[in-house]
Amino acid sequence: MTTNDLAARAHALRQQLTRYGHEYYVLDAPSVPDAEYDRLFRELQTLEQQHPQLKTADSPTLRVGGMPLPEFSQITHSVPMLSLGNAFSDMQQDDFARRHAELLQFDERIRRELAESPIRYATEPKFDGLAISLLYRDGVLVQAATRGDGITGENVTENIRTIHAIPLKLELAHPPTLLEVRGEVLMLKRDFERLNAEQLARGDKTFANPRNAAAGSLRQLDSRITAQRRLSFFAYAIAQVEGADWPLSHAGEMDWLQQLGFPVVAQDLRPVVEGAAGLAAYYESVLQRRATLPFEIDGVVYKVDSRAQQEELGFVSRAPRWAIAHKFPAEEALTLVEAIEEQVGRTGAITPVARLQPVFVGGVTVTNATLHNEDEVLRKDVRVGDTVIVRRAGDVIPEVVSVVLERRPMRPAAGGDLFSQGEEAQYPPYRLPSHCPVCGSHVVREAGEAIARCSGGLSCKAQRSQAIQHFAGRRMMDIDGLGERYIDKLVEYGYVHGVADLYRLTLDDLLQMKRRADEDEGVTPETVKAGKVASKWAENLLQAIAASRQPALARLLFALGIRHVGESTAKTLADWLGSLALIRRAPAALFAALPDIGGVVAQSLADFFAEANNEAALDALLHYVAPADEHPPSAKLGEQLDTAVLLARLAIPRLTEVRSQQLATQISGLEQLARMERRQLLLLQLPAEVVNALADWLDEAANRQALQQLAALRTEILSSLPQDTLTAHPLFDGKTFVLTGTLPTLSRDAAKALIEAAGGKVAGSVSKKTHFVVAGADAGSKLAKAQELGVAILDEASLQAMLQQTAD
Repeated sequence: MTTNDLAARAHALRQQLTRYGHEYYVLDAPSVPDAEYDRLFRELQTLEQQHPQLKTADSPTLRVGGMPLPEFSQITHSVPMLSLGNAFSDMQQDDFARRHAELLQFDERIRRELAESPIRYATEPKFDGLAISLLYRDGVLVQAATRGDGITGENVTENIRTIHAIPLKLELAHPPTLLEVRGEVLMLKRDFERLNAEQLARGDKTFANPRNAAAGSLRQLDSRITAQRRLSFFAYAIAQVEGADWPLSHAGEMDWLQQLGFPVVAQDLRPVVEGAAGLAAYYESVLQRRATLPFEIDGVVYKVDSRAQQEELGFVSRAPRWAIAHKFPAEEALTLVEAIEEQVGRTGAITPVARLQPVFVGGVTVTNATLHNEDEVLRKDVRVGDTVIVRRAGDVIPEVVSVVLERRPMRPAAGGDLFSQGEEAQYPPYRLPSHCPVCGSHVVREAGEAIARCSGGLSCKAQRSQAIQHFAGRRMMDIDGLGERYIDKLVEYGYVHGVADLYRLTLDDLLQMKRRADEDEGVTPETVKAGKVASKWAENLLQAIAASRQPALARLLFALGIRHVGESTAKTLADWLGSLALIRRAPAALFAALPDIGGVVAQSLADFFAEANNEAALDALLHYVAPADEHPPSAKLGEQLDTAVLLARLAIPRLTEVRSQQLATQISGLEQLARMERRQLLLLQLPAEVVNALADWLDEAANRQALQQLAALRTEILSSLPQDTLTAHPLFDGKTFVLTGTLPTLSRDAAKALIEAAGGKVAGSVSKKTHFVVAGADAGSKLAKAQELGVAILDEASLQAMLQQTAD
């Protein structure tokens, strides 16, 4: 056969196989036996193997999968994949208005905003699968992405190509130049049962439900595994279209998608209805049919049918205002609480979890149920041994709804006698532990917060991966190449137990970790197949780790992952206190005296550095890391250490800002207050309730000790500050400085503080009145302007030399 003959045969085979595949997977009406399809498929496969130039992006042979990927790349959605608001109905209510109150509110809002009634709504089942975006250019599938966070998703194009129901090419003479289709990847119930049977036969782990099976199958790095899993797809929306007319209604969109070859839900499951009554009737109809459907759903979706009306209603936050998901009631069952344990999350949040006698709820066997937090446990009064009602809320997360109190195990009351037959609960009320069950660090619960947290952020095993991931981030220590996968594996295999261990890693450690990870995931890199060892990535990572050994102090503080401490707070701490040694010793009151640091943040800082496990982890880290820009405390710190200011930051009951000012005028300093007894306090000219509150506070030994430590630290800091900061030096007096670029060791705020302490002024722009421009790396237009005007230009060394003269 000639080249043209081969190309024509390949083209004919692709057309035949595409048509037969559509008949089988979408229409469920095959026109040829499976053996004939397989024969044609093998012919095309052989033809493409012998003549690779004949293979096209829409070839059916791509559906068998390709070589494994190292990881999924990220894709930014050009049109965000928005989520929907939810509505629920109470099916136990007989009255229609009460049963569907949220549905009625939705319809009422739509009618009011559109000034029209009744509204036509398109309806459809709410699939329990994974939302997917499919992008076609000139009729060919070029990209597929998961929802992700709605803005960024994972590139799963290779895996999506293995799903036979999804067209690789639109069979149109003039396809749209661009078409983005949204839909759901799921696993039919029959395919789920078949998959689990196969898993059992192989001795592999089975999947809990079709959604988990679909998610696990679609997110396989090896698309050949995905190809074996029999995934299905249903289209439910168009996100964007170019080069074709966009239908004027949602129902029209669905019909057009069906004409283009996309599988859509059957017509009787997506009727267009009018008003709330039509929506409610549809909801109850689908709810009754739910168990008989070939796929899992967890509710239904309503959309204003007219696209013009959709555009008029617009969006709020990250959801359309013209659509809503109406969730089905969760299923419930009775079971026993065998134990209540605590789980520590990746961020340190401690969650009580009920360990349950296994019970089948909502299609899965439930053995655990979240109790959310201590307040929730006490509110529901859940105890070990209780019979509870468990609900699979939203068909995903099991939760304890309530306790069946009449079934609570009881015992004779303590101290009872023959004439007193009282009973008490066999098990006491739940109490959250005071120490982390994983690492033993103190458990901290901030005022007004429902969630308690482990304070051992740097040392807790449960938080290890998250702590290291944060530590290595671009705005923290900027360890390029240390991604989530490598961190998880380094922790899992025991190479890293804390952030300090990053600096002990060797090339062999990294290569062994990668090899084990690939083996565990069933991945064989091309370099390994070729008998080679790819080490460049590991060498680059070690260089990035080494480059992080001398960070800016603010970066290091941010990298520690202290709760509530972001970049701005870290910079404030670095600029004002200057050194990590001082920051580690500072009590909450001193932190709270700094600009823009409130009581909650101050206490979080104090708790972090007071935790022994964190101290040990930080000591270990400082064997390898040293901040490059540490400096003495800011010359302005003395103003913040005013006695009245510190008194107000001690959170002493009734000691307001005004009362703190009054108290400060009656004592010589914090040292004196720390020594005063109640009888001496009674002599103060303050209201009795303030004096009594102060005396009660000082009666606590820990408070008195904290005050003594604060007083001593205040004295130490004040004595270290320049004593002549109020006397301007001739080199700086009346001089205007401008800072530009990045200085080698000084932050901009630190340099500004030093200049101002010497009597100079720092301006934001260069003019004829500027005396000096201090320029660092990457200086921009300010440096050019200074050169143009003939302004004296200093580097950091020159500035430091001038400052040194002021100290001589």
